[in-house]
Amino acid sequence: MQTTGNTILITGGGSGIGRGLAEAFHAQGNQVIISGRRQSALDEVVAANPGIAAFTVDMADAESIAAFGKQVTESFPALNAVINNAGIMVDEDVVGGDYLSIAEDTIATNLLGPIRLTSALLPHLLAQPKATILTVSSGLAFVPRASTPTYGATKAAIHSYTQSLRYQLRKTAVEVVEIAPPYVQTTLMGEQQARDPNAMPLADYIAETMTLLAGSPENGEVLVQRVHRQRFAEQTGNYATVFGFINPA
Repeated sequence: MQTTGNTILITGGGSGIGRGLAEAFHAQGNQVIISGRRQSALDEVVAANPGIAAFTVDMADAESIAAFGKQVTESFPALNAVINNAGIMVDEDVVGGDYLSIAEDTIATNLLGPIRLTSALLPHLLAQPKATILTVSSGLAFVPRASTPTYGATKAAIHSYTQSLRYQLRKTAVEVVEIAPPYVQTTLMGEQQARDPNAMPLADYIAETMTLLAGSPENGEVLVQRVHRQRFAEQTGNYATVFGFINPA
């Protein structure tokens, strides 16, 4: 995709990868719009980056997404790109049995949310001379972390959905790109993740991702080097080894 001259919406833009991408695109002169559930987090990003716009939305709520889609396209008619980044990741104890509400919330946010927002924005994006839909999956879409089974399942579903979306839109001016991060230093699963030396530093991840986006990602997938081991585990015959590394006995 082109990385300048866009009006780009980034969901989950108040923290982590979403904020990192928002600030990187903003620094390159794009009009950036971020969304999230926490007004305070959005306000912090806007204060640090004058010119970024922000809206609150509940990505688990169909009505909230529909209203948001209308609001953002009316406020920013030049909108030509969206990064479906918002997501939650919560441990689930299937033996303990008290996990169904977590699973349902995860599916609503991580899978239905991007599908609903894409549906709300697609007529507008199809009317643009050139547009891009970007989905954020995960290395865990390809080799899951067993303690977060629904998270991995939603990301595997996003990968599949993105492939089908790309095929259906192949004869239009809407490009479809998948971003699959590795384990990155964010607060997705708490403050300890942001300090974990085993996670990829956020600044390094954003820098490598922006470089890949500026090129022509192979098969429409933005894969930093650190996620290759997971992404290609099955093709290389290393699935059991990688699964055992992520899920030690």
